[in-house]
Amino acid sequence: MASRVHQPMEDGEFDFILARSDGPVLAYFWGIWSEPCKALDPAVREIAGAYGDRVTTVRTDITRCPAATRRYGVTGAPTFLLLVEGEVTATAAGPMSREQLEAFLDAHL
Repeated sequence: MASRVHQPMEDGEFDFILARSDGPVLAYFWGIWSEPCKALDPAVREIAGAYGDRVTTVRTDITRCPAATRRYGVTGAPTFLLLVEGEVTATAAGPMSREQLEAFLDAHL
């Protein structure tokens, strides 16, 4: 089971990760300045470990990946997008617990 959370440093890396994924991608748009994002980080890492064989997790800094942030209409952090072949299939915005994030994934995978 993979437990790696990909952390692209620029838009090109984000696009590369999406292109190389052979299944769903959980794109977690976050901001270093956001207290809810800081609180969510441990849960996102745990989710990446628990769902690693079913979904690729990408922790995307909205200031480092502005084109991806605009492309997907992300207006705040935290925002979670479930992407299949680059297309958004589900969205959740705002703070949530690990249980809520698991429920989001379970409902849409």
